[in-house]
Amino acid sequence: MPDSAPPLSDPPRFSLRTRHGTAALGQGATVAAIVIAALYFGRAVFVPLALAILLSFVLAPLVRGLRRAGLGRVPPVIAGVTLAFAIILGLGGVIGGQVTFLAENLPQYEGTIRQKIRSIKVDTDGSGLLGRSSAVLRDLANEFTGADRPAAQSATAPGLPKQQQTVPVEITHAEPTPLEIIGEVAGPLLAPLATFGLVLIFTIFILLQREDLRDRLIRLLGARDLQRTTTALDDAAERLSRYFLVQGAINATFGVIIGMGLWWIGVPNPALWGVVAAMLRFLPYIGAPLAAAFPALLAFAVAPGWSMTLWTIGLFAVVEPIMGQLVEPLLYGHSTGLSSLAVVVSAAFWTVLWGPVGLLLATPLTACLVVLGRHIAPLEFLDILLGDRPPLSPQETFYQRLVAGNMDEAAEQAEAYLRDHSLVDYYDDVVLKALALAERDAARGHFDETLLERLHKAVRALVEDLVDHEAVAGQPAPAGPNAPVGPAVLCAPARNAIDETGCDLLTQLLEKQGVPVRSVPAVQISALNVMHLEAGRPDLICLSYFGCDNLRAARYVVRRLRRRFPAAKILLGLWCLSEEENARNTALSATGADAVASSLRQALAYIAVARAGGAGRDGAAAPGRDAVARLPTATG
Repeated sequence: MPDSAPPLSDPPRFSLRTRHGTAALGQGATVAAIVIAALYFGRAVFVPLALAILLSFVLAPLVRGLRRAGLGRVPPVIAGVTLAFAIILGLGGVIGGQVTFLAENLPQYEGTIRQKIRSIKVDTDGSGLLGRSSAVLRDLANEFTGADRPAAQSATAPGLPKQQQTVPVEITHAEPTPLEIIGEVAGPLLAPLATFGLVLIFTIFILLQREDLRDRLIRLLGARDLQRTTTALDDAAERLSRYFLVQGAINATFGVIIGMGLWWIGVPNPALWGVVAAMLRFLPYIGAPLAAAFPALLAFAVAPGWSMTLWTIGLFAVVEPIMGQLVEPLLYGHSTGLSSLAVVVSAAFWTVLWGPVGLLLATPLTACLVVLGRHIAPLEFLDILLGDRPPLSPQETFYQRLVAGNMDEAAEQAEAYLRDHSLVDYYDDVVLKALALAERDAARGHFDETLLERLHKAVRALVEDLVDHEAVAGQPAPAGPNAPVGPAVLCAPARNAIDETGCDLLTQLLEKQGVPVRSVPAVQISALNVMHLEAGRPDLICLSYFGCDNLRAARYVVRRLRRRFPAAKILLGLWCLSEEENARNTALSATGADAVASSLRQALAYIAVARAGGAGRDGAAAPGRDAVARLPTATG
């Protein structure tokens, strides 16, 4: 197979210059701009509301448990909110005390910092690397600023008249009044206190009106399908509550371990850095490095040597991988459901909107949006843009690689899929469904016969590369003299190159199972050539067909083959048909075939039954229309 193949067609050119397309795009951009502007200018309200929503997810299991215990409706809410804010205030007190203690002791570390800087310079006479670099930069700066030129004559030179000499002016400020002093002290505290109060009020009302808010959200998003929307919202709330609780417990454990480790190492204010580490770890990828930077810098400033700094860095380097690679996967899985790019972009977005609070809320808020997008159809775009699930299904990815002519990536995808699946699973779940997409586009006029033939050759080359893989799991292919001998099978495509590709897949699977099989092109079973077809006396004919929306063509082909080979049983492979038995029975009646299979696994099962009982000229009856009900419905 060549390294790369030309694309099947020129890239499609999409035009948005239509009235409806332009209007939809403009409306979407307008709505997005309004939402972003509202989030920014209304952050005084939206930040407490977001904090309250996330806190309500954490407290919801506790409140439900207290209600089941018979404590009524309001007391569980009051108890849960009181406990939560007591913990928050306790942490705030610890952080405030530690920050005050750190600020009081910072001047003591100035001498150690200076000593470290001198040791880094290597020497103090300017001959070291840093010294020479500083001298070069200083000389360049002097060239730009002209600092080495003679100073200009002063405006206050003795030769000037007295009235032209500059008189120094001193600006003095009046002593502040007591009210001004109170305002300067209380002003910075008003905003946090207001935010704290709003979070408290919002949390109480969200927990009290949880059912009413859920009903209103259902009304907005999915009133036409109440059962599905209710199930989706309950599942989303349960998942988010569990995620926040488990993640909070893991981060709290991480903070305790870090605090105790820093206390043992001797870093000042270990409780402060433990709390900071627990909070910053809510930021995936960057949280732990940021948490490590602060105590590492403090250790650099405190200790005269380098051992405390190295021990601090080593503590984070050991604890974080254990928590991230061992504890988290055991408790709830490895991923937050967000892609790596979404984590970075969301952190930047929410930080610009809401500052440091937005940075801490970025991952939880984005995780909430992704969960809602996975369950609620109007918000599905959020899951596509921000989620970590593949944006294309395996069959869509395979079809895209075919259209682009990138068969190397298609082969890599096949090898990855076949590590855990058999060949018939890959053909049924990926290749046949991708060919069904190609058939749909061909019916719309997107492909001509030349492009369909190129697609067929590309898939055939891939099929030849996969010949060494196991056809059916746990069923090795017979070979040599032990290969079974039985009725012959004829595989034929109904119309075009796509049908012929499905025929190639079935032929390869039959050959790997030792079944005598022959494949013919579509032109040989046309109305003009079918009576001249030289295929011996096949006992079973497998007809490959993707046109499930138009069974008339399949019915005509079945009639021609029955006239040409009246003793043969005809199995119609409708590869894009539903797996349901009723759909197969309907197609069976509409086409006149002896059996209908909607997957290669079903076709192999029918052929196995036919060969076991004998077919055609040996006198035994092959499975007929009543055998359709015995065909398996699962492809896995």
